[in-house]
Amino acid sequence: MRHLRHVSLAVLLVAAVLVLAAGTAQAQDPVKVAPKNFKVLLDNEHVRVLEFHSNAGEKIPMHSHPACTIYSFAAGKSKYTSPSGETSERDMQAGQAVWRDAESHASEFMGPGEAHSLLIEMKGKHHMKTSAKKK
Repeated sequence: MRHLRHVSLAVLLVAAVLVLAAGTAQAQDPVKVAPKNFKVLLDNEHVRVLEFHSNAGEKIPMHSHPACTIYSFAAGKSKYTSPSGETSERDMQAGQAVWRDAESHASEFMGPGEAHSLLIEMKGKHHMKTSAKKK
């Protein structure tokens, strides 16, 4: 009977850890932590496309992105803070597209004006179909 209690306690502990881990992963989704700033435009098995808006001085809590392409409609500067506390600043020009590897960060748009961009987040492995050449 004593062994059964230990097994039950272990199962409950593992279940609690899994629930907390799932909650933490969801909390890092930018759409969940900043729903007024991020809007999902497309979400399928290949990509998720997000539209992002932010006013100067607005802070976005810690969140994560998979590898993605970012297209900026407006110029401006943003400050990023990594989970370790390191900060960096990045400038974007209107009409500029950049590639970003997967990362977690908190951010603050420093201005001027309003940030407006599209984030195309990659999912899974992508394979291009190639046609075999006929001889």
